[in-house]
Amino acid sequence: MFDTHELGRRPGALKRLSRSIQAPADLGIEVIGVAEGATVELDLRLESVMEGVLVTGTARAPLTGECVRCLEPIERELDADFQEMYSYPDADARGRIAAADDDAEDDEEDLLFLEDDLFDLEPVLRDAVVLALPLQPVCQEDCPGLCSECGARLADDPDHHHDVHDIRWAALQGLAGSGQDGEKDNAPRSDGDDSQEK
Repeated sequence: MFDTHELGRRPGALKRLSRSIQAPADLGIEVIGVAEGATVELDLRLESVMEGVLVTGTARAPLTGECVRCLEPIERELDADFQEMYSYPDADARGRIAAADDDAEDDEEDLLFLEDDLFDLEPVLRDAVVLALPLQPVCQEDCPGLCSECGARLADDPDHHHDVHDIRWAALQGLAGSGQDGEKDNAPRSDGDDSQEK
């Protein structure tokens, strides 16, 4: 929770904050995220406006995860920018245009409110971090991944390959072996083929 009491309700009042917090649980997606308890550095700008407090900030946090191609561990730094309006609890339609349709009700549900001059940054931080994460994190842009046959990491052995025998050609492999017995099935005929010339 962050306190906005010092700002008062004077539009234009400004306060800057820098704070380190512990990352909440589940701050990420399946393959990459911020570990629970990791230090998240926040730089915030709190600005008082007519309807409430506009919070603009940047979160910096260490990311840990794994490459989606080769499953190697990944460690990176994440910078996520965010901006959110926290409305005063008694702020009615004085600063907003009133509308009488379903969209207005949906907008009302999306509003965040100050409670006793305090605001909770966790939902905003969670949205900003998750949206800034790479959906398909890789250890390097040209990561070749894993061998589909044996699971070997291809970056460790660029010449890695398997001799693959296509079962559709298995019957012909028997014929290739019989050609070595002295039979010349594929040899050109010495008498010639007149059918082509006619």
